[in-house]
Amino acid sequence: MRQSSFIALRHRNFRLLWIGQLISLSGSMMQTAAILWHVSLLVSPDRKGIALGLVGLVRVLPIVLFSLVSGVVADALNRRRLMLITQSGMALLAAVLAWLTFRHLSAVWPIYLLTALSSVFGSFDAPARQSLIPNLVPREHLANAISLNTIMFQVAAVTGPSLGGIAIATLGVAWAYLLNALSFLMVIGALLLMRNVQQATAKSRGSISLLAAIEGLRFVFASPMIRSTMLLDFFATFFSSATALLPIFAQDILRVGAGGYGWLYAAPSVGAVIASAVMVRAVDRVEHRGRLLLSAVVVYGVSTVLFGLSTHFWLTFSCLALSGTADTVSMVLRNVIRQLETPDHLRGRMTGVNLIFFMGGPQLGELEAGLVANWFGAPFSVVTGGVGCLAAVGWIAARTPQLVRYRRELAA
Repeated sequence: MRQSSFIALRHRNFRLLWIGQLISLSGSMMQTAAILWHVSLLVSPDRKGIALGLVGLVRVLPIVLFSLVSGVVADALNRRRLMLITQSGMALLAAVLAWLTFRHLSAVWPIYLLTALSSVFGSFDAPARQSLIPNLVPREHLANAISLNTIMFQVAAVTGPSLGGIAIATLGVAWAYLLNALSFLMVIGALLLMRNVQQATAKSRGSISLLAAIEGLRFVFASPMIRSTMLLDFFATFFSSATALLPIFAQDILRVGAGGYGWLYAAPSVGAVIASAVMVRAVDRVEHRGRLLLSAVVVYGVSTVLFGLSTHFWLTFSCLALSGTADTVSMVLRNVIRQLETPDHLRGRMTGVNLIFFMGGPQLGELEAGLVANWFGAPFSVVTGGVGCLAAVGWIAARTPQLVRYRRELAA
């Protein structure tokens, strides 16, 4: 009997979180795009590349500092209650950023500071949120839930920047920040409405300690499948992350203004939504998961190279959309492999370690891209990043033959 493509949404608690995250993440994506645009307006043209790259740096430093601790906290404490704290904190910081901008903020350092503080809350939120999902659906529906989460994430990544571009062009940057602050209320409401969430016993949850963090690290690096997917994620996004440079392409190369910038920022997610719709039906039937994962990252690197070479809006849009398609296929397969290979009492710690790779790659990559763009130009930065991504795929495939051979039946 064929399983419904949306079967995980039949579970009330997962459905509440899914809808709440759809709205909240749209707001977060709107704010992410708005911050890059705002910073590009506050600095001189000769410092634009470095200033935009620093946005990635202030995001990744708290993640590196707190992710191991946050993973232990997510395993030791009530994950739903922890999310209530983190979501409320991020809402408050977005409101403060909106208030400062309404009062004609002219310095860039408060944006960096509030972005870093929000990243601190985010480093605790992500392990709690991702490790909560297996508690909301039965194991046989987990792959479907992960695919639906990817669809939700990509739809938000389309609507958020697109609406952000409209909001920036018509209302101003401050309104994008305020709308994001309000969007967090949807997740907070969803968490409060949940009932009968499965919780691990106190004994299986463990304690908050250095030994618990080390146990999580030992588990991740002892598993070739989990370790290789994290390394693949990190190196691919480190070399091919060019989101921070989109304001330069929109303003100086393509000359399409704030509206065009919003569409360029959303372009990867336009392709990603299509890929997500396919993956939600096909993920349970994909036989050679390892090969498909590696092939998707190769397409991601090639599309990045073409994006860097393009000087036409629609070609650039198409390349970015293709990169989003490939990244989504890779993301779904990586998440399915990791969740199925990890026991529940270690999911928070696995996610905490993964957060360093998942966020560290693109955020450090944005800093690297900004520095290279400042010295050699944005197109050179993007093209060489795509080539670096392809080299990383070849290295990981050669070093981890288990990933190349990984098939669906191995996850049973």
